[in-house]
Amino acid sequence: MASLQTRLADLLHGTSARQIRLVCGVILFTYVVSHFLNHALGNISVEAMEAGVYYHVLFWQFLPVTIVFYAAALIHAGLGVFALYQRREFRWKAAEPLQLVLGLSIPLLVMAHVIGIRLGLTLYGHEKLYPQELYLFFVLAPARLWQMTILLVVAWVHGCIGIYFWLRMKTFFTRAAPYLLAAAVLIPTLAMLGIYQGGRSVAADSDDADWRKTNYTREQVGTVAENKVLDRISGGLVMGYFGLLGIVLLARGVRALRERRGGMIALSYGNGKTVRVPKGLSVLEASLRHNVPHASVCGGRARCSTCRIRIIGDHAALPEPSQREAFVLTRVGSNDPSIRLACQLRPTCDLSFFQLFMPQTLAANAQGSSPARIGQERYLVSLFVDMRGSTQLAEKRLPFDTVFIVNRFLAAVSQAVLENGGQPNQFVGDGMLALFGLTASPEAACRQALKAAAGIAVHVDELNQLLSHDLRQPIRFGIGIHGGEVIIGDIGYRDHIVFTALGDAVNVAARLQDMTKTLACEAVVSDEVRLTAGLAEDTLPQQEVAIRGRDEPMVVRVVADTRQLSTLVDGTERAAA
Repeated sequence: MASLQTRLADLLHGTSARQIRLVCGVILFTYVVSHFLNHALGNISVEAMEAGVYYHVLFWQFLPVTIVFYAAALIHAGLGVFALYQRREFRWKAAEPLQLVLGLSIPLLVMAHVIGIRLGLTLYGHEKLYPQELYLFFVLAPARLWQMTILLVVAWVHGCIGIYFWLRMKTFFTRAAPYLLAAAVLIPTLAMLGIYQGGRSVAADSDDADWRKTNYTREQVGTVAENKVLDRISGGLVMGYFGLLGIVLLARGVRALRERRGGMIALSYGNGKTVRVPKGLSVLEASLRHNVPHASVCGGRARCSTCRIRIIGDHAALPEPSQREAFVLTRVGSNDPSIRLACQLRPTCDLSFFQLFMPQTLAANAQGSSPARIGQERYLVSLFVDMRGSTQLAEKRLPFDTVFIVNRFLAAVSQAVLENGGQPNQFVGDGMLALFGLTASPEAACRQALKAAAGIAVHVDELNQLLSHDLRQPIRFGIGIHGGEVIIGDIGYRDHIVFTALGDAVNVAARLQDMTKTLACEAVVSDEVRLTAGLAEDTLPQQEVAIRGRDEPMVVRVVADTRQLSTLVDGTERAAA
């Protein structure tokens, strides 16, 4: 019993307005599916539609179900209007603002239908069923048919987008997606075809005066005066809804004005990027407003933790996490108060932070997907770099903090590689293989690799300075560089194929990187690379080393400080010019 109470408490603690809106939306979508299936019976006959609607009404007008349904409709619509007010940034994926617009338009489209059917029954006892409605759409007022068709499409698309956002992160979604897509296409298609077929049948039958006397009586459709009353009620509600939306938009403007008058704050991303935003925006909304890439799988719904940030410095002045944010952080095992969800945190003062998850990862096969590079043999320079002390780092830190620091290190290394014409190719733990020469001559590739090694040192120095408050010891690294003939191509299986290089030259570069530990230096460069780059014989200390897998010793150059490599290469290039 205690366990059940704990689970219920956890569930309530983690429930937000989005979850309530989702539950209400699922109830409404269930009704829509039931209604569409009933429409689809028109492909059989109007009698089949009438038989189906009997059971449809029997279920949905059962008092407890009716209470739940109308409560869900009111809550869902109210939360949709509140979402319009609450949302400060609309530059999300295209489907999200589309869903909001479609959802807000449904009450306008459905108002007249609900008032004419449901309120007509309650006030005057009208029994408008399929024959009466189809006669209205296909004979008396064909324009109403287009309004109803638009309503069906809008309601269905809105519901499908919501179901997609709900299920897309479930483990079974990939397998279920083809079947869900088939249902999403077939159900509305059959429903609209059923309405068309039923309407044609009613239009043909309505030529008979006896049919009209039986199916279009005052008891069924009401008098002109009664329908005018229903139209006035419908028109009043539509105007009231427009007024409500206008009030919401006015409230948004007032809020924006107050926020600007309340002052601007600076958000610093830890990579030199700083933006100024009004107080009240979430960190994720600020990123979107200023086109700063920020990871967020769920689109800011607090249903994932990929937008997490780590606050730099004092976090005591920040607003306390909401129940939903605290629930998500607890679920992922984060008890560090400096880690927050960017989609939920709305800072009121200047803030500096790092993103724990990078918004995008460099594609390993970015340069190697063209058919011309598959199965080629060519000269490439391989640069292996490895972060020192990552095991000790992981023992004394939260897992996400360790991942964060390793990601920052790999980002610094990748930046240096890209700046110097190389291509990050493989990431293995806290190490990386970079390739040079995919689009350059052997001489240029060797010089690029040497300058990239110098760039790595510079960027790691900047990273150490940035993380100085959080690191007991600065980050260190080892680099191995070797060039030679390799085979390049796509390696892997099915969806796990990457472009890479295979050959002795790659293996040697990896072993040279390992030697930096025993030789107590930052880089070990093969004499092959030094010679091809055009560096003078006496520029770097020479040493012979034994390479595992090779019978003969290999001549290498030991680089104690990789920063000097950029100066050496620049001097060689000037001399050659």
